[in-house]
Amino acid sequence: MEDLYPSRKNAKAEILERKDPVIYTDRSKDNSSPLTKEQVDSYEQNGFLQIKDFFTEKEVSHLQNAIFELQDSNKNSTSEKVIREPESDDIRSIFHVHQDDNYFKDVANDQRILDIVNHLLGSDVYIHQSRINYKPGFKGKEFDWHSDFETWHVEDGMPRMRAVSVSIALSDNYTFNGPLMMIPGSQNYYVSCVGETPDDNYKESLKKQKLGVPDQDSLRWLTEKCGGISVPTGRAGSITLFECNTMHGSTSNMTPFPRNNLFMVYNSVKNQLVEPFSGRKPRPEYIAVREGVKSVVTSS
Repeated sequence: MEDLYPSRKNAKAEILERKDPVIYTDRSKDNSSPLTKEQVDSYEQNGFLQIKDFFTEKEVSHLQNAIFELQDSNKNSTSEKVIREPESDDIRSIFHVHQDDNYFKDVANDQRILDIVNHLLGSDVYIHQSRINYKPGFKGKEFDWHSDFETWHVEDGMPRMRAVSVSIALSDNYTFNGPLMMIPGSQNYYVSCVGETPDDNYKESLKKQKLGVPDQDSLRWLTEKCGGISVPTGRAGSITLFECNTMHGSTSNMTPFPRNNLFMVYNSVKNQLVEPFSGRKPRPEYIAVREGVKSVVTSS
């Protein structure tokens, strides 16, 4: 398959224009959108959309209890699905929760979410990746600037930009507790990064990403071209949908206030993974779902 979005192949970074639509549903013929016109316009223009108070207080309480029960039960786990901070044994992320835990499987199949992602992607979908991210007060570490698609394309073999991430806030997001930061409009540009991908890169990158991180000149160009950086804040229970190529990152959390979230990636069934474009072996199933995709397809 032709590599439309090459990266980590040249000695110099390059910025390429997007070759895929952001919204896949034909908006001129669709009158059943679960989102308002203003919401769809905002997502298409900015590459992300926050919906505040999407989950009720009762639902949030159940979700919060579930993520901490899972954290406690994995405290001494040696599973590769449990990612720890590079400088401590604190749990940074737990992967594949949509398959390994019945409660989170139900959350992943929440019809309210499915209706939205089906509409944005114009097809049935499946979960490409799921994880819980923990960023405790004082100790939660940063996530460097990156486009998820760059990694999913190079290391997983995701062919096109036809996936959307859903981040469910499970603690209040402030401007100061390591929140998600995004460059609005960056979904329209692909930063082809430098550096050859080694075998099993994920073993280090899930703790601290080094490859697939844009150079400073490219980041400066994006922020100037696209108009700065946005920080969606809000109460626990809000969701943020962001396009797979939207440039984002987060700082470390130096405050007493935790910042935890449930993160799920919905990929179109028409965009299933091929061989990684890095030429390396695919990452494990718990990071990038390949097997039994037809059996986990969800539809509206």
